[in-house]
Amino acid sequence: MAYCVVTGGAGFIGSHLVEALLERGNRVLAVDDESTGSVQNLSAVLGHPQLEYLRANVADQAVLQHITAMAEQVYHLAAAVGVALIAADPVRTIENNILPTALLLRALVRRHQQGQPVKFFLASSSEVYGKNPKPSWAESDEMVFGPTSRSRWAYGASKAIDEFLALAWHRQVGLPVVIGRFFNVVGPRQTGAYGMVLARFVEAALAGRPLVVHDDGQQIRSFVHVHDVVRAVLLLMDSPQAIGRVVNIGSDQPIRILELAHRVRAAIDPSLPIQFQSYQQAYGPDFEDCRRRVPDLTLLRQLTGFQPQCTLDQAIHDLIAWKRKVSS
Repeated sequence: MAYCVVTGGAGFIGSHLVEALLERGNRVLAVDDESTGSVQNLSAVLGHPQLEYLRANVADQAVLQHITAMAEQVYHLAAAVGVALIAADPVRTIENNILPTALLLRALVRRHQQGQPVKFFLASSSEVYGKNPKPSWAESDEMVFGPTSRSRWAYGASKAIDEFLALAWHRQVGLPVVIGRFFNVVGPRQTGAYGMVLARFVEAALAGRPLVVHDDGQQIRSFVHVHDVVRAVLLLMDSPQAIGRVVNIGSDQPIRILELAHRVRAAIDPSLPIQFQSYQQAYGPDFEDCRRRVPDLTLLRQLTGFQPQCTLDQAIHDLIAWKRKVSS
């Protein structure tokens, strides 16, 4: 089996990916600076003989050399997370998204040119589409960002630069890269600290607080269970046809945010109130959002035959169960 490196390996999605790679029999090196992740997310596998955990920043040159020296596959999930962090610290968002990716790609290109190709998965984001007005977004659709004076768009633009870099190295030297654009991933180990809406709702409801819905709650999103996301990532990395491609990963079943709040409330305490808050109150005066974010999954299905196995209600149930467990 392969020697796999997972950056952001102690994060919400990364920790689930680490577990899945170990279950496949791989040797795994998980790297995380724990700025937004937590080693507790890996508690179930920390003693696994095939796992090495390194608390470090991927952008550190010594760390970079160590983690790429023996790697056969690299899953790059380390990045800034959440709209709250984007609004509060746009410099960190931009730098943490672009610099580690650029350095990591250069290190892998050196190995590639030495005759040691390393397959590279880049975790990108639906934020790359910006505020494209189409009802669902395909990988070839245009990016539509607001002005640079609105820091809201810094995340999507920085992830787009990551994609451009990865694809440029693929075209220029043949580096085997696969890019997955994640759409609203949810499930156990997710925190609401950085603005993730389902986790926010669940945490508020479990604490007996009102569920705070931004704007009018009529925004449309689609949510995918983290277990389905990990399965899609592994299917893409197993597919030779996915090399050099950008692929949406998510669910194409839309729901309004207000309806999501009602579902969480019904699952925990139907008597809890729902309150509305403007984006400006939540994230500052220059915040801007898009009304609808739903992926076209045609390419993912063509390449892998992927179909989501978990419903949104299952994801809500699993997240509630996990949060109750960790708070008990």
